[in-house]
Amino acid sequence: MRTVSETTAVQDFETEAKSAGKKSAGLFDLGVKIYADGADKPAMIELYADPLIKGFTTNPSLMRKSGVTDYCAFAREILAMIPDRPISFEVFADEFVEMEQQALEIASWGENVRVKIPVTNTRGEPSDDLLRRLAEASVKLNVTALMTLDQVWRVSEIVGGGPPCNISVFAGRIADTGRDPVPLMAAAVELLRPHPNLELIWASPRELLNIFQADVIGCHIITVTADVLKKLALVGKDLHQYSLDTVRMFHEDAQKAGYRLYPDSNRSTLDSARTATIHG
Repeated sequence: MRTVSETTAVQDFETEAKSAGKKSAGLFDLGVKIYADGADKPAMIELYADPLIKGFTTNPSLMRKSGVTDYCAFAREILAMIPDRPISFEVFADEFVEMEQQALEIASWGENVRVKIPVTNTRGEPSDDLLRRLAEASVKLNVTALMTLDQVWRVSEIVGGGPPCNISVFAGRIADTGRDPVPLMAAAVELLRPHPNLELIWASPRELLNIFQADVIGCHIITVTADVLKKLALVGKDLHQYSLDTVRMFHEDAQKAGYRLYPDSNRSTLDSARTATIHG
């Protein structure tokens, strides 16, 4: 059950969202920056040509899914082709000493690199001391896998006032648990407000609407996967036309599949009945 403050935040959001929906969709007028989330090299290069895409994020899971086998070689190839937009690469060690070594190596790859550090290791031990040391070393960070406001507050207190840093809150995964992420994300925006060097990332979005939700609450960045990016062309589409397109899609797919409810021997009878109905 929502608290009173959460309910108020949702109501405020819904009011603003309706207003935003009327001017729907000047994507280039959005305040939130869209980062492409993925590790498919051809797709990343193609998206680099799109001025709507302001940066890129990767993670070991996405890289494995895309068939990347040489982490360093992949990263250096991408950075050679995308030298001037922020790109996040994640450490993959589990011990903080090795995480730090990896972070310093990754940071040396380019000025546009953000080093992704998970908020804890796999034992649930906070990365606080590591984040403090890296911030003091002027490493640009992307602290990842946050899902609670206490994590946002704790991390912001550590890295606030330091070098540029992204705070990635996995709003999509929060939604997967049946919780509305909008009030939490709106509160996270406020927690970061005193720290100009920090930018909130709405991570793991599940639908295109999340871009506009992130924009309404003042979130700085949203990471968007290829499947969601493909839907950008639908923004502002006439809903009557979209309804008709959907009906046509179902009909065409049924025709292509060759579906039948009656044996072919009954078809002439059905066709005769249809003709009689039309001309009767």
